[in-house]
Amino acid sequence: MSKKLQYFTESVIREMTRLSEQQSAINLSQGMPDFDPPEELVNAAVKALKGGYNQYPITWGQKSLRDAIAHKVKDYNGIDADPDKNVTVTCGATEAVTASVLALTDPGDKIIVTDPFYENYVPDAILAGTKLVYVPFEGKELKLSQERLKTAMEKHPKLIVINTPNNPTGKVLSRTELTLIADLCEDFNCIAITDEIYEHIIYDGNQHVSIASIGNMTERTVTVSGASKTYSVTGWRVGWVVANENLSNAIRKIHDYLTIGAPTPLQEALTTALRFPIRYYKDLAEMYDKKRKMMMKALDGCKIQFHRPEGAYYILAEAPEKFSDGQEFTRFLLENAGIAVLPAVALYHNTKIGGRKIRLAFCKKDDTLHEVERRLAKAKLT
Repeated sequence: MSKKLQYFTESVIREMTRLSEQQSAINLSQGMPDFDPPEELVNAAVKALKGGYNQYPITWGQKSLRDAIAHKVKDYNGIDADPDKNVTVTCGATEAVTASVLALTDPGDKIIVTDPFYENYVPDAILAGTKLVYVPFEGKELKLSQERLKTAMEKHPKLIVINTPNNPTGKVLSRTELTLIADLCEDFNCIAITDEIYEHIIYDGNQHVSIASIGNMTERTVTVSGASKTYSVTGWRVGWVVANENLSNAIRKIHDYLTIGAPTPLQEALTTALRFPIRYYKDLAEMYDKKRKMMMKALDGCKIQFHRPEGAYYILAEAPEKFSDGQEFTRFLLENAGIAVLPAVALYHNTKIGGRKIRLAFCKKDDTLHEVERRLAKAKLT
């Protein structure tokens, strides 16, 4: 067995999903909708399957989809991209980040990540043989400290990996915070990998900003997004990378040998989704805002403390005092309330901060969330 395996465990998210299935519980542990994607998108996939799009795609993505992505990032993200030179289609945003880390680092290089983090970033760094430098979110507003960022940058990392809107916190990085990161990247010759998979799921008047649109960052940014969250197709595994030609060429080499290409018919179908009108994205954010408020109401009703998310579709909550930590609370909810959540300590480097937290995904039908509220109220948590 590779020695690398001792440094990370099996995905806690996938483990909780399996336990949820065993217990026939409501699964709030994984960011996976329990409702269907838009019918127009499903019909486009059927049409592609019947229309001959069933063989290998061009490795870096179907031309029709790369054209659509280039148009989208220009219009929404403020990034100029040549579909032939700057856009690479991957097997989900997760592969996009993995391929980027492997392509742009050597063993011994340093990578900055925030604390907490999406769970795949740490194994990516370990598989690449790199060293992690953590910068924590601070205080109730989850700010990134200029002093801590500068101290981390003084270690001369090759990459900084950021995620906005953030999983698991729901934090949306402000233009001010992103400008600080951009300035430090330029000062210390660091490349930013920015995971923007939740870019259209934003609340309370917050705005999504792509760091590649700030100053000269387009030359040193790898922008990652995908279809999973925006179009409710987490099982399709189609993501993309937008980067300058040199970075793209490196990422494409790794992507080619990791997965060859994302599913051809689903790539073709997604050109339909990327042509959806602006109203679709407004409705998406409004739908999730309603679900967010339902989840917060359920937690308030049980006097469970939580952080109000600014984006994405997760809530970080604190275990009530009667439980020793978030893991005991997780077991109680699974066994006594039939609700599977994620013990969020798995997403923290500083386990003292994350030890009492759980993460709940609210990308569920309204009926599901009403049932969650009923079960929480019945469980006598305090």
